[in-house]
Amino acid sequence: MLQTLYDYFWWERLWLPVNLTWADLEDRDGRVYAKASDLYITLPLALLFLIVRYFFELYVATPLAALLNIKEKTRLRAPPNATLEHFYLTSGKQPKQSGLSGRQVERWFRRRRNQDRPSLLKKFREASWRFTFYLIAFIAGMAVIVDKPWFYDMKKVWEGYPIQSTIPSQYWYYMIELSFYWSLLFSIASDVKRKDFKEQIIHHVATIILISFSWFANYIRAGTLIMALHDSSDYLLESAKMFNYAGWKNTCNNIFIVFAIVFIITRLVILPFWILHCTLVYPLELYPAFFGYYFFNSMMGVLQLLHIFWAYLILRMAHKFITGKLVEDERSDREETESSEGEEAAAGGGAKSRPLANGHPILNNNHRKND
Repeated sequence: MLQTLYDYFWWERLWLPVNLTWADLEDRDGRVYAKASDLYITLPLALLFLIVRYFFELYVATPLAALLNIKEKTRLRAPPNATLEHFYLTSGKQPKQSGLSGRQVERWFRRRRNQDRPSLLKKFREASWRFTFYLIAFIAGMAVIVDKPWFYDMKKVWEGYPIQSTIPSQYWYYMIELSFYWSLLFSIASDVKRKDFKEQIIHHVATIILISFSWFANYIRAGTLIMALHDSSDYLLESAKMFNYAGWKNTCNNIFIVFAIVFIITRLVILPFWILHCTLVYPLELYPAFFGYYFFNSMMGVLQLLHIFWAYLILRMAHKFITGKLVEDERSDREETESSEGEEAAAGGGAKSRPLANGHPILNNNHRKND
C-alpha cells in the first residue's frame, strides 16, 4: 500500500511535462539537478534558525532595544479570581458579572487582557530578527540572480526546461529560505499574535509548499525570482516596526511610505504582470499544461490574494500617515489603559492616561528623539 501511494505521488505526469521522466533529471556529465531528498536538510536547519534566533534576540536585539530606551513595561496584574479566570479562558475575554461590582469586573478583565498582550520588547526583538534575515536574504538573493540572463529576459526562465541544472548558490538560497519559513511556522504559536494570524499561517504554509514544489518540479529559476521579489519589501516593513517601537515616529512613517510603494510595485504590479505572466503563459509555448503547472500557479494565486488583502491594510495605514492620524500597526492590538485615577496612582507612576500606539505612549513632540 505504501509503495503504491509512493508511486502515485511521484508519478512523472504530476510533476513533469509529457514525455519526460525522472531519469531525464539524473545527475550526469558534471551537471547536478534538483532532487526531493535535497530538502531533508531544511528541517534541522529550521531548528538551527530557532537556536540562532534565541541568541540573536538575547545578545543583539535586547542590547539594541536598551540603546533605544525600549524596556519591559510593568503591568498591573489581575488579582486571582477562579470564576473570572475560568470564564476568561473558556468563554470569552469580555466582562462577566460575578459577585464584584461592574467596575471591578471590567478592571479585572482589562488587566487580564493586558497580561496576555506581548510586551514592546518582545515585538522589537521579533522585528529585529526578521529585519536581519530579510535584509541578508534579499542581498544574497540578488547576488544569486542578478547575473543570470533570465533576470532580464523572462522567456529564458523556461529555456531548456525542465532539463536545467542547479548551481550551489541556487541550492543554498532555496535551502535557507525554506528553512526560515519552516522556523516561522514552528514559532508562530509563541510569536506576537496579530489580527491577521490566520492569514499568516496560510501564507507560511503556501510559501513552504510553493518553494518545495518549485524545487521538486525544477521551477528553480522562477522560484529564485519570486523569493527575491518578496524579500525586497519585507525588511523595510520590519525596520519601520523597529523604529515605531522605539518611538521614532517620523522615521517610522517615512520608512513605511517607502515600504508601501515598494510593496505595491513588487506585489501588485511586477508579481502578477511579469512573474505570473511568465509562469502562466511561457511554459505553454513549450509543453501542454500538466498537473504541476496548474498546482504551481494555483499556489501563486493564493499568495496573490493575500498580497491584495495586505495591500488594503497597508494603504489604509498610509492614508492615516498622510492625513496625520494616529499611527499604529493595523494588525496589532492596543494595550488598554486603566480608567481609574486611583489605579494609575497605584501603578507608581502617577502619570495621566495618554494615547497609545502599538502598546506604548506616543512621545511628546517636544521631547521626541532625533530622527
